[in-house]
This record gives sequence, C-alpha cells and structure tokens, in this order.
Amino acid sequence: MRPPSFSATSEQPGRHLGDLARSDQRWSVFLETQPHAGTRGFRSGEGITGRLHFVDGERHRTTAWIFLEYSDQEVLSRFNEFSPIELWKMVESLA
Repeated sequence: MRPPSFSATSEQPGRHLGDLARSDQRWSVFLETQPHAGTRGFRSGEGITGRLHFVDGERHRTTAWIFLEYSDQEVLSRFNEFSPIELWKMVESLA
C-alpha cells in the first residue's frame, strides 16, 4: 500500500522538523506521533510511537514506526540524534 500523497496545499503528515537540501533535491521532514497503548514497560501501559515523512511536492516517503518513547518530547529528542547524512541515507533507502 502506498502512503497518501501530500503537497504544500494539503494537510501535512505531522510536525515539520526542517528540510534536507542537496543539489537539486529537497525534502521536507515531518514527524508523526501517536499514542501506543498497551506497551509493556511504559508508565500506565502507554507510550508514544513516531515515524518520519519525507515530502517533496507529490513525492512522499515514510518510515515504519521507528520511535517508541514515553512522550512526544522524547521522540523529538531521539530524532535530534540523527545527523543530516543519516537522514539522507534513510530517505534514499525508502526509494
């Protein structure tokens, strides 16, 4: 199943975290989070899952749910551990 297409005029897939630009390529990076109930080891049985969306006009690439933390802030903190080079490798691997 293909992820939905997003453009500048449509609803964005999450929180905009910045842009990746190299030569003529440019990707906007978004972080989508959602509650993940019933996760063992998390307070009150709940955690937050997160995945990344890379959007360039009509092109849209999405990771799996690669983050699992206690809060949105912790997911964002984990995202900030990625370097731009690692993000480029990630978006290229999603082709």
